[in-house]
Amino acid sequence: MDLQLKGRNALITGASQGLGFAIGRRLAIEGCNLVINSRNESKLNQAAQRILGEANTTVIGVPGDMTDPSFANKLVHKTEDVLGKIDLLVTNAGGPPAGNFEAFDDETWQHAVELSFLSHVRLIRASLPSLRKSTAPSVLTITSITVKEPLPNLILSNSVRLATAGLTKSLAQELGPEGIRFNSILPGWTITERVQNLITQRAEVNGTHPEEEFQKQSVAIPLRRMGTPEEFANAAAFLLSPISSYITGVMLPVDGGVYSGTL
Repeated sequence: MDLQLKGRNALITGASQGLGFAIGRRLAIEGCNLVINSRNESKLNQAAQRILGEANTTVIGVPGDMTDPSFANKLVHKTEDVLGKIDLLVTNAGGPPAGNFEAFDDETWQHAVELSFLSHVRLIRASLPSLRKSTAPSVLTITSITVKEPLPNLILSNSVRLATAGLTKSLAQELGPEGIRFNSILPGWTITERVQNLITQRAEVNGTHPEEEFQKQSVAIPLRRMGTPEEFANAAAFLLSPISSYITGVMLPVDGGVYSGTL
């Protein structure tokens, strides 16, 4: 299927590894021009080179910290300088640390809000003028299956990511009359660096081996395995593409069936 993405311009944050990188790679293979961002300049440059090795397109890395209130505007201006306008926006950030409620003070909670909520707010706000120039503008926020199904020992993620889901749904309604689509993907257990770290922490707490914890978690998933970043990126590319032009305000679990609810 032609996703009609060739020649579109995409800005993706949190894209040096994991799910953000997988989305960037998929979009580039489909013919999109990219600006990708993360805090680690070295990893970001490596990611750009890996994508360029597979796709004949433009890929520019712009390092910076999305928890810096001033950075969103700088990133958007740089993207416009390089690409002209933004057609596709993917707001993605690393998740807050694992832990239970009493483990975190106000400062940690505030950082989680900056990372997992306000980074989305600022980047969307900064990007709106550019998105309005597009013929097929689409925004994708990356949240988590914890929006629908809270997970143990992830109190920060369980709480703060709900705000981004509410933001996404609200903007789909508010800006739908302008033709700007907003959707969110809710990844479940996917084999990324973050999940590997969470599994390692769980093994340390339980006195087990990480491979044992991987197996236990996989058995709890209806498809009996964790997902791959590539599978996640396929869903993201579809939601971002003009092919899904009548889909907006969706919170799509990509979780192998973990979420057991009907809504």
